[in-house]
Amino acid sequence: MTRIVSLLPAATEIAAALGLMDQVVGVSHECDFPEQANERPRVTHCPVHNAKMASCEVDEWVRRALRDNGSIYTIDEPLLRRLQANVILTQKLCDVCAVGYGTVATLAQTLPGPPKVVNLEPSSLIDIFDDIRRVANACGARERAEKLIVNLSERVENVRERAATIPDRPRCFLMEWVDPPFCSGHWGPELVEIAGGLDSLGRKHQPSAQIDWQQVLDARPEIIVLALCGYDIDQARRDYELLRRFPGFGSIPAVRSGRLYAVNASAYFARPGPRILDSLEILAGILHPMEFPEFVSRGPDDPRVLRVG
Repeated sequence: MTRIVSLLPAATEIAAALGLMDQVVGVSHECDFPEQANERPRVTHCPVHNAKMASCEVDEWVRRALRDNGSIYTIDEPLLRRLQANVILTQKLCDVCAVGYGTVATLAQTLPGPPKVVNLEPSSLIDIFDDIRRVANACGARERAEKLIVNLSERVENVRERAATIPDRPRCFLMEWVDPPFCSGHWGPELVEIAGGLDSLGRKHQPSAQIDWQQVLDARPEIIVLALCGYDIDQARRDYELLRRFPGFGSIPAVRSGRLYAVNASAYFARPGPRILDSLEILAGILHPMEFPEFVSRGPDDPRVLRVG
């Protein structure tokens, strides 16, 4: 039987969508979906996980930890050995998102077997689909993967085809961090594009990057979406109050029209698994509510998106 240890939330969700949750024997400290993930032992730890810190303090801590230690995470090596995994799901994409691939690969070579280390490194929707296949191939679930990808692809094309008929493509700033400001990268600008918007500040299929606040003012976005990496709705709403104090904030068209939204990026936008399609549909509802009424926020009780402008 395959024994899987998942070191990132997206991989855990992929395994669950493939019907492999019973084979997942360990997860990361951030894995929280599906509910069964919270019943598994946690193999990683991060000192600032759930810490009550301002976003600028988190940014400073991460930069310092990466500079001094090369990582912001620790692995419970004795626990990992006891779990006797034969597949470990990890990533090279981002040292801020999960334990670095090199650390995992080196440790895996000292384990019995050794276990197969599966690297997930997506920068686009197609890459995310390929990651689903990669996990499935390692765990003997190829047919399930193809069925899942067909379903996800149909949802992409539903949004793409409908958005393509809409002449208005509003300027949308998908913001990944507030203090300091970061634009979105990787699949983020692609989601905006498919949903019928234009994110001139985004870095499509490239890592997100810190930008100057003046660039935001110059871009004059008509819609701002706070998709803050690792933050849920409440944390994003807290940073919205910080953003309101930035110079020139009130001059931005999105602010003047009240089209500023906080989303649960921890569960959706920053998590490249099956629920990335929920992210696309959320954006479609934000950008074009009349054309995508089924994706519009259901109000303050919607755990995915909240209008804060």
